[in-house]
Amino acid sequence: MSFVLVISGPAGVGKTTICNQLLKDFKNTLSRVVTSTTRIPRSEEIDGVDYHFLKEKSFVEKLNNGEFLEHEIIHGNYYGTQKESVYSILKTNRDILLNIDVQGAKSLRNEICSDPRFNGILKSIFLKPKDLKILEERLSKRGSDDVDSVSKRLATAKVELTLTKDFDHTLISSSKESDYNSVREIYLKYSPQNFVS
Repeated sequence: MSFVLVISGPAGVGKTTICNQLLKDFKNTLSRVVTSTTRIPRSEEIDGVDYHFLKEKSFVEKLNNGEFLEHEIIHGNYYGTQKESVYSILKTNRDILLNIDVQGAKSLRNEICSDPRFNGILKSIFLKPKDLKILEERLSKRGSDDVDSVSKRLATAKVELTLTKDFDHTLISSSKESDYNSVREIYLKYSPQNFVS
């Protein structure tokens, strides 16, 4: 039986850092689903590792062919989770880790849990910043977003913060270590494979 862990929250809250550490610590039992986007890769990002970077035409074609479990348009770019990316891992009986946007998390839950191929557990975590000022500082420090982009991401975050009720767990972000330990504890609580880890 597989366990699906969905980690979501506003841009800049630290989701990717947590996911990378989980994958390192649980490399024998946990696999990350690489999601797709039409946005331009950041300098350190690798196609097929961080995201599947698709041209808009290709993304829309896949969308029209029913190849996505969920998709959203965020800041003018498409983001989505391809069905094959999830179901290829389900076949291996490994646990699945998804780092997706807040809007897509609900759609994903509905699609996966209603699919007969899924007979496991899905739990979602919303990682919430203490306040928007801290989020603004984090977004500015990472240097990959201009002022206009940071403003858009903060506006989106305000909306996303109203959707915490759609998640199984809400964690208020403090330090990287504390955030990671909280997520790790949730993973170990639900994963059928935690005795192996």
